Formats: sequence, structure tokens, C-alpha cells
Amino acid sequence: MTDTKLLEQFRSFYFRNYPNDMETQIEYFAIFGGLGLEVDTTQPIYLLIEDLILENFTYLNAKVEELTLGNAINKRLLNALAVGDRRIFSAFNRAGLNNGNGGAALNYLQERGLVQIEYSREEPAKSLNPNGKLKKEIARHRISHKVLFTHPFIRFWFYFIYPNIRNIQNKKYERLFESLEKKQNSYTSLVFEELSEVLLNYNLRDAQILSSGSYWDAKIEIDILTITNDERVYVAECKWTNHRVTKKELHKLQEKCERLGIEPSQIIFFSKRGFSKELKQKQGKDLALYSSEDFEALVKNASNTQQIKNLFDPYL
Repeated sequence: MTDTKLLEQFRSFYFRNYPNDMETQIEYFAIFGGLGLEVDTTQPIYLLIEDLILENFTYLNAKVEELTLGNAINKRLLNALAVGDRRIFSAFNRAGLNNGNGGAALNYLQERGLVQIEYSREEPAKSLNPNGKLKKEIARHRISHKVLFTHPFIRFWFYFIYPNIRNIQNKKYERLFESLEKKQNSYTSLVFEELSEVLLNYNLRDAQILSSGSYWDAKIEIDILTITNDERVYVAECKWTNHRVTKKELHKLQEKCERLGIEPSQIIFFSKRGFSKELKQKQGKDLALYSSEDFEALVKNASNTQQIKNLFDPYL
């Protein structure tokens, strides 16, 4: 379903900062969303990180310690969730946790409002023979739910700041900025995917949405799978890269649908850099293409008077 909290944050960020275009809005929101500061989006991100985050590191780190109770397990789990595939069991493994201490930490982080669960829609595997047994590799597969951060800035902190915290405390920022240079597009991809689902569901607001979110199982992942009460199925992929989406990506997504045994009513692509001429020619009722500028629909008719509470209020 449409994540109203993320939509509220997205709108609040826009009306606080008025970026020049939606690509800038998404890119800067992915880092500073939920921080509750005025962000001069005409300035380079690296400069803003230094001015708004690194120069105020002592305060922000103290606030993060408060939010996590200063608990090493809570922080390790947040780091594992930020940099991994978001699956709960793999995050526990990455953080060196078990179901007991990992589950307790996850429950606390949920209660504190730092994360929320995205539930898997994978069906448990069954043998075609009522008395048959599943292959070992299938039987061992555990369906795992995933986790989303409720505020982009918290994920940014545990993706980039937390792993470099000792260097930052010593005013050494080189590794942080090297990591950001290599991983920024990859990092922003998840926020773009979340916002893409918000935009899709916003455009489907006159329909009754039965189920929406990403889909994953042991072999297939699809960024967005939305089903409405009139049995229409919308399948979408989101590409936050510096390359245009081509017909090749369409074929890949069609193959995934065939493997899942679904016939989409419409295939949708969301792209940072737009689409190839070939793909544009296929656009129609079966294929919808959204670029960064289309996200303006989320703020166009919204009120700019709405105040939302950020995790870091009051700030400084």
C-alpha cells in the first residue's frame, strides 16, 4: 500500500527546500529525508554532508545513540539492514546475531519507529505428490520478510557514517566520500523504488489496491507487484542508474512474469535517465514509462503547510 509516512516526508522535504527538479529532489531526499533541516539543493551533496552532518557529528551521533539505546546489537543490525538485501535472516547472519538476540533487537527498532517490516508474499513450497518430499535445497529454504527504514537519513547514517565512524571522529573523511562516490546510485536505488511504488499507487488511487510491494522468492525478485480488486496486475522495475532503460530490460521482466506464472495488465518502468527510443515506441496501455520529472505529481497538488515530526527534532 502507499506509504503515507514516506509520502509526507517527501512532500515536507520538497516544500522546505524547493529543489529545481525531481531528480535533485529524490537524490537529496534519499540522504537528508527525515533529518528536518533546510537543505540548499543548489549545493553539491558532498559539501552539504560536511556542513550539515559532519560538522554536527557530535550532536547527531548522540541522538543516534539515544535512538538505539547505545546498544551494539541494535546498531550492528541497522548497519546490516542498511547495506544488505534487507532480508531479516541474512541481516542477522551479517550482524553475527541469532534469532533470539536479533529478533529482540528488531522488535525494539520497530517499536522505536526506526524500521518497519515488509512481509513476503512467497507461498510455501509444496510437493506435487501429497506423500512426496521436497528436494533438500527447497526444503531448507526459509521464507524471509524484509525490513524498510522509516526515515532515509537513518539508513544513510548506518550505510555510510556508522562503518566510518572512527575516521569521522578523527576528522578523516576520505573513506566516507570514496564510499559515497562508488555507492551513491546503488544506495539511492532503494529510496527510488519505495517512491516509485508510492507514485504508482497514487496513480491507482481510484482503484482498490489489494496488495502492493516488492516480490521476492528463492529465485526471482521484482521491484513492485501491485494487485487491485478488479484483478489487474501491475509489475514494475525501478532503475536509478546513469543509463537509459532499453528493450532488453523489458524482455527480462517479461521472463520473470512467465516464470511466476502471471500475466501483467501493465508493465511499468521507473527510470532516472529515461528510456531508449525503441522502448518509448512500445509505450501504451501495456507498458508505462516514468522518468524523474513524473514524481512531481506527488507534490503538485499537496499543501505546503503540513508539518511532520522528524526523528531529529528539535535539532541544534
